[in-house]
Amino acid sequence: MPEGYCVKCKAKKEIVDAMEEVMKNGRKAIKGKCPTCGTVMFKILGGKAVAPVAAATVAPPAVKPAGAN
Repeated sequence: MPEGYCVKCKAKKEIVDAMEEVMKNGRKAIKGKCPTCGTVMFKILGGKAVAPVAAATVAPPAVKPAGAN
C-alpha cells in the first residue's frame, strides 16, 4: 500500500482505495483516501509517464525463398 501525508490529520498514513493517475504535465501520481478521516490524499510519484509504444508499426522486410527470382 502506498503511503502519503494527510493534511487534515497531519500524519503519514497508508492511502486507501489508491489509484494511479497521470497528471496534465505527464507525471504519475497516486490518489486515494485517508483511512481515518476520509479526506482525499494525493501523492506525486517520481518520473514521467511513458506512452505505450506500438510494436507492430514497422513491418520487417520480406525475405525471398532461395529458389524464387
